[in-house]
Amino acid sequence: MLDAQDYTPRLKALFRGTIRAAMKEEFGYTNDMQIPRLEKIVLNIGCGAEAVRDSKKAKNAVEELSKIAGQQAVGTKAKNSHAPFRLREGMIIGAKVTLRDVRMYEFLDRLITIAMPRIRDFRGVKPSFDGRGNFAMGLKEHIVFPEIEFDKVDEVWGMDIIMTTNAKAFGEHTADAQAKALLKHFNMPFNA
Repeated sequence: MLDAQDYTPRLKALFRGTIRAAMKEEFGYTNDMQIPRLEKIVLNIGCGAEAVRDSKKAKNAVEELSKIAGQQAVGTKAKNSHAPFRLREGMIIGAKVTLRDVRMYEFLDRLITIAMPRIRDFRGVKPSFDGRGNFAMGLKEHIVFPEIEFDKVDEVWGMDIIMTTNAKAFGEHTADAQAKALLKHFNMPFNA
């Protein structure tokens, strides 16, 4: 049996083997600690009004997000009550999970190599950075992941994916430019 400590995901090995050297040459870093790397990936599904009408929908979203992530997702709760929408404080209205290290690299690999090619009319992702080197994207259908059995899905959810890097401005290079270069080395299919 393979020990978890002996296992290195494909993209993590790629980062250690070739991406770090390529980034160091491209941006002229003087120290390996200056090279940006992925810190975490946060996945989020918002159920909205569907969860208010039927609480089982939110529980299904938590279960399906857990299958996609490979670790237990948690329900996101409403912070305030809103009577016109029949929303009560504390109701589960979505699901979220934070991935780090091995699970993060495994998810990124499945996203880029399996899920994105399954998206209908896919023409690449829009580079959407926040100014601090973090990338956000959305999927319209969570069923593009192979872990979800299409026949057993009762509701198709949209999904937010946020990739957090530790990129900092370096010389004339912005944190966003460095983060985009890092994700390009992971073969993220940007359309611009």
